[in-house]
Amino acid sequence: MRKIATLVAGALLSATAINLAHAEDIVVGVSWSNFQEERWKTDEAAIKGALEAAGASYISADAQSSSAKQISDVEALIAQGATALIILAQDAQAIGPAVQAAADEGIPVVGYDRLIEDGRAFYLTFDNVEVGRMQARAVLEAAPEGNYVMIKGSPTDPNADFLRGGQQEVLQDSIDSGKIKIVGEAYTDGWLPANAQRNMEQILTAEDNNVDAVVASNDGTAGGVVAALTAQGMEGTPVSGQDGDHAALNRVAKGTQTVSVWKDARELGKAAGTIAVELAKGTDMADIEGANAWTSPAGTELTARFLAPMPITKDNLTAVVDAGWIEKDALCQGVSNGPAPCN
Repeated sequence: MRKIATLVAGALLSATAINLAHAEDIVVGVSWSNFQEERWKTDEAAIKGALEAAGASYISADAQSSSAKQISDVEALIAQGATALIILAQDAQAIGPAVQAAADEGIPVVGYDRLIEDGRAFYLTFDNVEVGRMQARAVLEAAPEGNYVMIKGSPTDPNADFLRGGQQEVLQDSIDSGKIKIVGEAYTDGWLPANAQRNMEQILTAEDNNVDAVVASNDGTAGGVVAALTAQGMEGTPVSGQDGDHAALNRVAKGTQTVSVWKDARELGKAAGTIAVELAKGTDMADIEGANAWTSPAGTELTARFLAPMPITKDNLTAVVDAGWIEKDALCQGVSNGPAPCN
């Protein structure tokens, strides 16, 4: 009996060693479209944490907003030994060759936060249509009538249109009734705040500042919009955003931004790291926890997991502090007699 027990224990130890070796052999390569947004560093830390917990390794590349560089980045990550890839696509259409290169080597791909129109890539994101709805609801509550401006995301990112679709769903009745009128609309190349500011300045000039609300599609573009409004003495005009950027949350506390739809990047990054490891181990996409079949607007059948966002306004700012997302001092910097917890 003792001999059998020893053999069993030895077998278990051997199996554990094999699993650990497999985990140590997993190298997850992350291709970032750029690092301009505050949030990507938070995502990266969460991905690294998940990989470290699984015993896997992390390598990465920054495409610096170049679709061409991203293709070469992915090829370089594969050459460096990546056994799974997480790709934040700069251009949903241009990324195709990178997915093909991974498929040719049998390397699984996680399409991170942005849609990759390829059924071989596991799609992980927040519900971006609902984010758009949340943005529009908050702005509509603050400005139920008047002239609206729509500052959209990058034209190469499908999320821009997912968001815009959700926004339109909420605003449509008020548009049909004549309560609100969209007087300006523009994509923001690269999601760059400077481009959003320039677009907003041009619209303000064209409309002689006759603007009552702005639905901006993320916190970076919202920052550009608020800068343009402030230059015209129009700070406090309702403006939306998303991501829970610290600067944006501070603007919510100050009253210069109405809402930032919080997508906890820590949860998204953790999920991405965990999924990449499971796929590298050979788990089928359909067997990933929380995975569902999903059809893109273009008709592509994908396997996807959607996380739930949360709108942050002056009425629930304490939520991000309680969650450890931002320190109270950073949230309330420059704020006096503001909403809780800045009062």
